[in-house]
Amino acid sequence: MLNKIKKWKNQAPSSDLRERIIKIREQKVPSHVAIIMDGNGRWAKKRALPRIAGHHEGMKVVRRTTKLANELGIKTLTLYAFSTENWKRPKLEVDYLMKLPEEFLGTFLPELVEENVRVQMIGYKDKLPGHTLRAIEKAMEETKDNDGLILNFALNYGSRAEILEAVKRVLNDCQSGIMEESELNEEVFSAYLMTEGLEDPDLLIRTSGEIRLSNFMLWQLAYTEFWFTDVLWPDFTEGELLEAIEVFQNRQRRFGGV
Repeated sequence: MLNKIKKWKNQAPSSDLRERIIKIREQKVPSHVAIIMDGNGRWAKKRALPRIAGHHEGMKVVRRTTKLANELGIKTLTLYAFSTENWKRPKLEVDYLMKLPEEFLGTFLPELVEENVRVQMIGYKDKLPGHTLRAIEKAMEETKDNDGLILNFALNYGSRAEILEAVKRVLNDCQSGIMEESELNEEVFSAYLMTEGLEDPDLLIRTSGEIRLSNFMLWQLAYTEFWFTDVLWPDFTEGELLEAIEVFQNRQRRFGGV
């Protein structure tokens, strides 16, 4: 395990990537990047491998992407790891996906602590297996004092359910007198969502060529810049992340204005 961690730490970007990183840091870097990590199954199928092989390979990309995001000065990296709809997948695949947080965090938590990364999670904890939840909560506890990159896992997350739950809580607070209806605005409503305390994403990346949101952060992505790539998640490189940010930096964001 220690050898793996050291290997990760000692991997340095090529000179070309290093130059691109320097140039990106000289401009406005997106504060919050969200990624829909898609294509693990197709990556495995193309190689006549079981789907879980793609998920295992994708875990390595999470490691590399987290490290680079931290180096670039991104404040929050939200990764769509498992949706509320993913329970419909075959049990063998779901069971494996539920083991990945334990495997990833069990191996690389010391590195995340050293890199000043803080682990967070959005999603519904009640359906998660005990071993999955324990791994996430352990990582959150051991990194709670870190003030660097927030690595935010969207695990058993669905945006429609999140919004409906927020509406119910708003109604309850209005009916009980905690809040007046006239006080409700976008900022107040955002505080009822799972992403309370986080900025809305500046940039959304989706891999694998699919062009849809898949019930992901529907409220929070209202003015987010989107970047889609045909690259499958296990093939997503540091270069792809840099390209997405370079494209972002060349866009003019008006937020509905002129």
